[in-house]
Amino acid sequence: MKIKALNGFKDIVPGEVELWQKVENTARDIFSRFNFSEIRMPILEKTDLFARSIGEATDIVEKEMYTFVDKQITMRPEATASLLRAYIQHGLHVQKPIQRLFTIGPMFRHERPQKGRLRQFHQMDVEVLGTPNPRVDAELMAMGAMLLEELGISVSLEMNSLGCPVCRPGFRETLLAFIDERRDELCDDCKRRSKTNPLRVLDCKNPKCREQVEEAPSIQEHLCDDCDEHFASVQKGLQDLDVEYSLNKFMVRGLDYYTRTTFEFITGDLGAQAAVGAGGRYDGLVEKLGGPKIPGIGFALGMERLVLLLQQQEEVKIDSGQVDIFVAGLGEKASEFAFPLVHILRQNGLLTVMDHEGRSLKSQMKQANKVNSRFVLIIGENELEQGQAVLRNMANQEQQEITIQSNNNEMASSLLQRCQQ
Repeated sequence: MKIKALNGFKDIVPGEVELWQKVENTARDIFSRFNFSEIRMPILEKTDLFARSIGEATDIVEKEMYTFVDKQITMRPEATASLLRAYIQHGLHVQKPIQRLFTIGPMFRHERPQKGRLRQFHQMDVEVLGTPNPRVDAELMAMGAMLLEELGISVSLEMNSLGCPVCRPGFRETLLAFIDERRDELCDDCKRRSKTNPLRVLDCKNPKCREQVEEAPSIQEHLCDDCDEHFASVQKGLQDLDVEYSLNKFMVRGLDYYTRTTFEFITGDLGAQAAVGAGGRYDGLVEKLGGPKIPGIGFALGMERLVLLLQQQEEVKIDSGQVDIFVAGLGEKASEFAFPLVHILRQNGLLTVMDHEGRSLKSQMKQANKVNSRFVLIIGENELEQGQAVLRNMANQEQQEITIQSNNNEMASSLLQRCQQ
């Protein structure tokens, strides 16, 4: 019986991986324009890191984490907590007061696999640590919008403010009173959530629950003066950068650490999986994890969903690269001569392909076309006897003779010059 990949875990094979590379390369280019530095963290972390940061009452911690119970270690379900742990552990705040960091890699959650949502999934995560300035919030959202636009992905930006420890308790009491009047109509999850984090009731996807909270009070009406001013400044920043957005009073996000600005990039092209990216501000989280009192904000984009959106675009072209030169050795003597020459060409920076199966010239020319080779070098027994190989330009089919030299380095140098003309 064949062994297959686990349910919710997916191979990314040639033909698809090029789209992943396109997303990653575009992201790295844009992140560099905004002066972000890459950081890479381990996949396994202490379970307590996620319980303290994400929140013990969240679905992620309660139901979805891959945890080795005997060791109390967990495969990371998201990137922010791991990144902050590394930020604190290595004293990055001492090296530079404001850190702009990004990471790209796999995350793990035991959810029901569906389109765009797997148990091993990949995220691009960006974080800015060290400043509470609302312009940074706007700049970060603008960067996400720029990335999606350059990928050719159409989204809308929705945002909200979750307030702070000063204004949220008052809103929490108002919201609880609203929920208590409708408790019997809510799903079991919302009844449970209302006791630990009533804001999560606003985020429930159950249609019956959404109907019950349509008239729920908005936290925007309960913001303290500082949060209200901050939220207004974020909106002005987006307007200054010409980034379109809309306000969504029900956006609370599924993680407990968010404060003030929260936002999502929404698409209408993936069915129920509408969010392709999301994030927000978490000004108290670094301190909660044992670090200094340092503000932060960040967001993550789901790579599976970005790739799905690209695959739906008929006009998107996958750049599979172009081979510089295909060496067609005809016969054992010719192949034996070509073998070290191919290696030297590669050492000199040419993407070089050689057939090792002794195929006919016609078959090898088909191979050269298939790999999109710019040139084909034809070397057979006749060419060896005459001391002249044939170099064919695959774009215009022009051919020229190349002197076969006993010194492979000299012949490689001659080919390099011809290929660069």
